[in-house]
Amino acid sequence: MALDQSFVGRSYPPTDPYEVGREKIREFAVAVGDTNPVYTDPEAAKAFGHQDVIAPPTFVFAITFAAASQVVDDPQLGLDYSRVVHGDQKFAYTRPVRAGDRLTVTSTIEAIKSLAGNDVIDIRGEVHDESGEHVVTAWTKLVSRAPEPAAAPAPAAAAGSAPEEA
Repeated sequence: MALDQSFVGRSYPPTDPYEVGREKIREFAVAVGDTNPVYTDPEAAKAFGHQDVIAPPTFVFAITFAAASQVVDDPQLGLDYSRVVHGDQKFAYTRPVRAGDRLTVTSTIEAIKSLAGNDVIDIRGEVHDESGEHVVTAWTKLVSRAPEPAAAPAPAAAAGSAPEEA
């Protein structure tokens, strides 16, 4: 069943603040194999003009995807998450995410499309710090795959026909 187009433009309340920790940034950088010292060494980060370590660009995905759960879990939208795959992700930064930031995310449904029986939903996450400064906008595309067509029953053998040879 196609998702309701009237949800386009709907925004959800901001999330509770997420405090970005230096260790979380380090763990993420290690997990993605990014050895840039601005992600792990405060002195290296300061040498590049940052107050403290900064996060790799995709770090914010964990925060914005968690915020998008408000959309996914909205019972009125009717999205079947068991059929959802992650279609795309992009970010537009105003400034890097820094250790010590307390970030909130406001999610908005930007578009809903039906393509070949699949529902495609675009969610924009606006990330702000505790002073209200914009940090990054993240766009997440989710694809809810169309249900598999029901298998047609096998045709019954016609009465009086000869059995097939093996």
